[in-house]
Amino acid sequence: MNENEKEQEKQTDNTLTWREKMAIEEHEKLSPRLVYEIIRKDGIEELERPAKALIFSGITAGIVISFSFVFKAILNAYLPEAKWAFLIENMGYTVGFVLVILGHMQLFTENTIATVVPLFKNFSLDKLKAVLRLWGIVFISNLTGTALAALFLLNVQLFEPNIDQALEQLAHHVASYSVAENVIKGIPAGILIASLVWILPSANNKFLLIFFITYLMALGGFTHVIVGSAEMAYWVLKGQASLSEYFFQFLLPTTLGNIIGGTGVFTLLIYGQVNEELE
Repeated sequence: MNENEKEQEKQTDNTLTWREKMAIEEHEKLSPRLVYEIIRKDGIEELERPAKALIFSGITAGIVISFSFVFKAILNAYLPEAKWAFLIENMGYTVGFVLVILGHMQLFTENTIATVVPLFKNFSLDKLKAVLRLWGIVFISNLTGTALAALFLLNVQLFEPNIDQALEQLAHHVASYSVAENVIKGIPAGILIASLVWILPSANNKFLLIFFITYLMALGGFTHVIVGSAEMAYWVLKGQASLSEYFFQFLLPTTLGNIIGGTGVFTLLIYGQVNEELE
């Protein structure tokens, strides 16, 4: 921009009222660098949280995210057998994510994005240890929460038989994936969750954004390690799968896929956008 253009911009700014200037600022999109800094700051705050707070938040998130499993099953049970029913049924999958993310609970797949961002600038072993500590605490806490939820779902007085049947059908479907399928299906899920983390700071309607992204994840049949853990824990407690199948066929491959998609692919690509601006 030359000097004449700059002068014209200043003159234009001077003609605007303060209300008009505020309206413009409210509609200005956040720059990639600013979004990066928001996520980095949030990541640092998460890394500094005490272990007790992480554990309680992580267990709560594991319990609450299980509503994605529950409400997808409820819709499945009451919808007729039609091609379009699949589109409605998967709306139930979004429930747990909406509750967990808007409730600011600790969800492992979000943590693998936000908390790794501070590592990019001024990398240190202490930061890496803090990230691995948080990942471990939140991951185990999330799995504990999903196991508790699955145990509660076994209560025969909780649902009508048709809903119990739908829960079993969904759990069996998740358990049928091979190791390779769980890795491959976990990668797009990781990318979508990472996209959600990146877009949230700029979103005016966070509910709609969370609903849309997680709905797409459900439509694609992509595997999310924590929601899937609720389904697999339910299947194990039903006596239909072994702990070995849970850990080695589902948990480890899906976790790997989610991390590759979220941390490995998306976060590094985002860092490439702002790397030069941070130097």
